[in-house]
Amino acid sequence: MSGEESKGKTPGGVIRVVPAPTSRAILTIPNGLTLLRALGIPLFLWLFLARHNPGWSFAVLAFGAFTDYADGKVARALKQESALGAAMDPTIDRAYIAATVIALAIRNFIPWWVVGVLLVRDLWMALALLYKKQTSGGVFEVSFLGKAATFNLLYAFPLLLLQSSDGPGGAAHILGWSFAIWGIGLYIVTAVDYTREALTTGRK
Repeated sequence: MSGEESKGKTPGGVIRVVPAPTSRAILTIPNGLTLLRALGIPLFLWLFLARHNPGWSFAVLAFGAFTDYADGKVARALKQESALGAAMDPTIDRAYIAATVIALAIRNFIPWWVVGVLLVRDLWMALALLYKKQTSGGVFEVSFLGKAATFNLLYAFPLLLLQSSDGPGGAAHILGWSFAIWGIGLYIVTAVDYTREALTTGRK
């Protein structure tokens, strides 16, 4: 663990690794990667829904998954962690996930219940965050499990996009749904953990 990170436990015992932003710079390489992931959202929607181009749609989703992994690694390696990057990264991740699952459901690559579960979870989290801000004045720090949930979902989408080419029993179908199920499960687990944290800190 670098000197810029601290380690602690939530009331539920889940270990959190909290990076401490060390720079106020905006024009950094990790922020650029995060911005490229944001620009990939409308590009994917255009390629997938308007152009019906699965090949380039897959490439955009794969690049988005790669940048989600790379921006944090690059920020730590170059010591370019920033408050802007810490705020942008989870926000863009949620927007990326919401836009992608809705688009995949529209084209019948995934069932609509997946969209419902993820959107209800994010709505619940918005209410939990509002409660936490009103009672303790704080915000939720991204936990290891929260990042793992996002990682699984972002890697599931490109594979689910490929499942139409190899059939229901193909490798893309199996791997894609494996990542998706783990991601959805961890998304729900982290929502429970964050809610417990909000209620616990709110009583103090």
